[in-house]
Amino acid sequence: MVKLYDGGVYLVNGTEIVPESESAKVESLTGKAVTKDEAKKGTMAYGIMKSHNQSEDMAHLRIKFDAMVSHDITFVGIIQTARASGMEKFPLPYVLTCCHNSLCAVGGTINDDDHFFGLSAAKKYGGIFVPQHIAVCHQFMRENFAGGGRMILGSDSHTRYGALGTMAIGEGGGELTKQLLKQTYDVAYPGVVAIYLTGKPQPFVGPHDVALAIIRAVYAKGYVKNKVMEFVGPGVSSMTTDYRNGVDVMTTETTCLSSIWRTDDDTKAFLEKHHRGDAFKELNPAEVAYYDGCVYVDLSSIKPMIALPFHPSNAYTIDELYENLEDILRETEKKAEAVAEGRATYTLLDKITPDHRLQAQQGVIAGCAGGNYTNVVEAAHALKDKLIGDDEFYLSVYPSSQPVYTDLDRKGLLADLMDAGAIIRTAFCGPCFGAGDTPANNGLSIRHTTRNFPNREGSKPGNGQMAAVALMDARSIAATAANHGKITSAEELDCWGDVPEYNYDDKAYKSRVYWGFEKAEEDRPLRFGPNIKDWPEQEALTDNILLKVASKILDDVTTTDELIPSGETSSYRSNPLGLAEFTLSRRDPEYVGRAKAVRSLEDERKTGKTDASIAAVFDVIHTIPGFDGVKAEETEIGSTIYARKPGDGSAREQAASCQRVLGALANITEEYATKRYRSNCMNWGMLPFHMKGEPTQFDVDDYIFVPGIRKALDDNKLEDIPAYVVKDAKYEEIHLYIQPMTENERRIVKDGCLINFNRNGQK
Repeated sequence: MVKLYDGGVYLVNGTEIVPESESAKVESLTGKAVTKDEAKKGTMAYGIMKSHNQSEDMAHLRIKFDAMVSHDITFVGIIQTARASGMEKFPLPYVLTCCHNSLCAVGGTINDDDHFFGLSAAKKYGGIFVPQHIAVCHQFMRENFAGGGRMILGSDSHTRYGALGTMAIGEGGGELTKQLLKQTYDVAYPGVVAIYLTGKPQPFVGPHDVALAIIRAVYAKGYVKNKVMEFVGPGVSSMTTDYRNGVDVMTTETTCLSSIWRTDDDTKAFLEKHHRGDAFKELNPAEVAYYDGCVYVDLSSIKPMIALPFHPSNAYTIDELYENLEDILRETEKKAEAVAEGRATYTLLDKITPDHRLQAQQGVIAGCAGGNYTNVVEAAHALKDKLIGDDEFYLSVYPSSQPVYTDLDRKGLLADLMDAGAIIRTAFCGPCFGAGDTPANNGLSIRHTTRNFPNREGSKPGNGQMAAVALMDARSIAATAANHGKITSAEELDCWGDVPEYNYDDKAYKSRVYWGFEKAEEDRPLRFGPNIKDWPEQEALTDNILLKVASKILDDVTTTDELIPSGETSSYRSNPLGLAEFTLSRRDPEYVGRAKAVRSLEDERKTGKTDASIAAVFDVIHTIPGFDGVKAEETEIGSTIYARKPGDGSAREQAASCQRVLGALANITEEYATKRYRSNCMNWGMLPFHMKGEPTQFDVDDYIFVPGIRKALDDNKLEDIPAYVVKDAKYEEIHLYIQPMTENERRIVKDGCLINFNRNGQK
């Protein structure tokens, strides 16, 4: 059972939940009066954020982190931005891993060029470099950096180490650049929601089952959006820390800001096993703690789950799936039609077998969620002395790090998997974002990975190719593999829970990882490849701007994978203009051409020329009362997109920077799916506009004149911004608004981007 409380709650002595409406009960339980404001300070999150806050104002946090991590899709751009902004060395431990672009087949030498750039940067600036196939970024951070009371920032959305007592946040590259420049992460104090765990998971229930059950309950309601999920209650100690890690990493899919768990002796044992016993800190909420909400989870009631395409929240118990198989698959096919938009066909009903099972074509257990030691052990036990079979279904297993891999190997567990027909691969995040194990057209892949968004398995509907992913726990994937790919609940097997003690051996790290923190060789040159390019120059914002609508997306949610596709395009992450060619390519293939045309108009304006079409627009603008003197040559021209709710998913800043280098000045939205995408827009100098109601006033290729925008930012008057749609030789007034921005965020947008802000002398 997963239950959401209406309104806030008090947690007394870590076990008693008292709804805010019954707050008088708190005094009777504790014998003392406690105010709500004081009880808010009783959360674990409050204490950690307070200790990292650089200001006296807890309502407006200015955080400095203990360590950072980036992978090879993001670290080149971050270092290039910081270098252009004046960075001389890394002021905190900064881990650069090569777990995303590990395969070097696409784009010639591009991927390994990025790796060598990363190694040279670690040597020059004093960083930690983890070569390809050694560890996925989050497992490496769990093993080497996470600890009680710490905060870690990562340029990957799944930066989550709460189960080890660390508040970790995944953000766009601009926020990491700020830390490298000794600036702060500025955010309003977030709400904190209790995730109260009771009971104990059944032996056949894995961490993905628990996570999917929670995501199903909270995602659509936005219950924890941009809040901290604080895991409390006696149920925490019913799970091992390795198991908790698997639950915790999936908190990202709820759209929360971060997570934190109470710690115990098992947390301590985990850290001691990894030679870091001094990193343990006992964390518990205070005697009375106030939470902005509560998710009550009875772990003993959780059943094996499956999240059907195209989101982790599209989840059912496997029992529910089979009770309503045709109806559920029919609804999923309708979602597939919306994703494909007539460009491809995807079917599920034809995958129902004669014995009423759903047939999958592929299984994957991988990455920061699935490749953990315990998950792979359980899969190996389920498949020992069994055969996957020689038909279409196949299974790939990616242990999350070399230490995990070697211990599984020494125990003979990898051999058991291989004897059953599984393929063992190295530590690699590719299956999570479409750069590895792409299934066949119209294939169904079942995965213990983090996401099943459209196209993250690598298909290309625009080319008539479409596959899809369903998320399942490693235990049920193994049970399915033992049943030759017919979706099978782990509950049907009786082999769970016999997990031998993990023996951590970090010889591979000592052999291959470059540990360079506080060893900067400032005179050492960076090693560049031909695809590594500097960021194009961006100009400062003018007083008035003219936007041309380059795309209008009315989907309920637009993911970062739609804004800038993952997969093979990641090879171009170090080439801003090269990567920009793929912007919205799988969602609106005409966008890039439209945006370039607008950028050409702006290029002409900067040379003093005025295109005839722009002159006609200004003829209309001059008829608006009060704007007859506005000059075209002094008004910056840029593109914009409208999307109802953009930015769900990855933290990749390229989702915003690619628009910017093509000349974008703004996004217009109903709401932003995540804080990190909105931050990316601002760090790249784009205005994060909102608009109430349906955007019926404008369409693609229409113009929107926004006067006085620089003054609105100067005066911090953003709640009502008049603008004017110009079309058909007429104008229509609309009203935009921007949610609160910090002073520095306003300055960054006015300066044109974070690089300019720093060059101009940030505060």
